[in-house]
Amino acid sequence: MAINPFFGNFRNEQKLLDDLTIETIKAMGMDVYYIPREYVKYDQLFGEDILSKFQYAYPIEAYTSDVMRFGGQRDVISKFGIEITDRMTFQISITRFRTEVTSRSPEILKPREGDLIFFPLSRHLFEINYVEDENPFYQHGALTTYELTCELFTYSSEKIETGNTDIDVIVEERKMFLTKITLGTSNTGITAFAKGDLVYQVAGVTN
Repeated sequence: MAINPFFGNFRNEQKLLDDLTIETIKAMGMDVYYIPREYVKYDQLFGEDILSKFQYAYPIEAYTSDVMRFGGQRDVISKFGIEITDRMTFQISITRFRTEVTSRSPEILKPREGDLIFFPLSRHLFEINYVEDENPFYQHGALTTYELTCELFTYSSEKIETGNTDIDVIVEERKMFLTKITLGTSNTGITAFAKGDLVYQVAGVTN
């Protein structure tokens, strides 16, 4: 028994499928920004970054699998307060990613967990949690898309300066609600504190 010789894993069919995938995403998707994470002080022992920054934003079109609403458990009230667990699933073309991202940053061969996706429609930053690169599974013997499972980004004093005003202003808006307290500095003039306010310790700041 053998497969039909007129339908196989031919290069022309793979190229046609890739072109159709790109055309579909461009027609039905929307523009997003891929923002790679750069490690400033990577902890080799625990495998985590103490401080990271984001300074590049690459525009690329993506198809959103969630068409009705954000995925995840949405807003959850726990003992730690309100937790927003909005999730999004994006599909982007492998060819387009190599053209828009890899060509400019050769070390980024594929989307990476920990990098960010800026979703202009809702002005949200999403962190990539998982990258699926085999779905659909080898149609005509080739892979055409990445499927990115993302969750709403939890800001933790990362430096975000991409040069894109729409992205950078998100961090600036957060700073409007922060007061920096340093060791040895008199804060007697501050009257904005109240019982129940939260104080966070971040890299380079003692409070």
